[in-house]
Amino acid sequence: MDRDFILNEIRRAAAENGGGVLSRAKFQEATGITEAVWRGKFWLGWAEASAAAGVQSGQMNEAHEADFLLMRLARLTRERGHFPTSAETRMARMQDKTFPNDKVFDRFGAKAGRVAALRRFVSEREEFADVLSLLPAAIDDRGTPQTANGSTELGDGFVYMMKLGKAYKIGRTFSVPRRHREIALELPEKPDVVHTVRTDDPDGIEAYWHRRFESKRTNGEWFALDAADVKAFKRRKFM
Repeated sequence: MDRDFILNEIRRAAAENGGGVLSRAKFQEATGITEAVWRGKFWLGWAEASAAAGVQSGQMNEAHEADFLLMRLARLTRERGHFPTSAETRMARMQDKTFPNDKVFDRFGAKAGRVAALRRFVSEREEFADVLSLLPAAIDDRGTPQTANGSTELGDGFVYMMKLGKAYKIGRTFSVPRRHREIALELPEKPDVVHTVRTDDPDGIEAYWHRRFESKRTNGEWFALDAADVKAFKRRKFM
């Protein structure tokens, strides 16, 4: 049992206690982690251990608590391959007692608020870049994924990256194989499909990548990209 595990357990217990740190005895009762495991090894006393977890003066640091909850939600999203339902978060708690109670996520609001909070959290952390691609672009008040223009009809569009020589083309289509054939007929050589991003908003996502690489645009939808640019695009599977 390492230091980080114990700190996360202190944060989880505090989060489920409304943000208030448990007493040493109640913490041991709730988690099974005895004083002998941490005292003199990681911290001198319970106050020092609680402070290290961001829980002081009987209250958990609000920002620290939010980050801890979103970190666990991000990991569950990665595990499930999509933003988890309430049933899946409850099941995660049943299977792993270190996972927060579903009710503590209510601090972020209903599903729309949870998705928005998680998008902000993972967008700022490189280690969760893959999770961002698993989240819907937006959620309406009924919990339905939306397109950028507010429609709740999900299309089968794609934003693709193709390569010809040292040049990269970024465009949109509803059929990558068909578009690949069309472009191949227009060019002296057949381009390679590097990666595709499935999206319910092809226009908006294509515009996003065009803006992101605007300084490297050579002509129309063609860009002079480096390895880091290509890697960034390939991290996304859905937007």
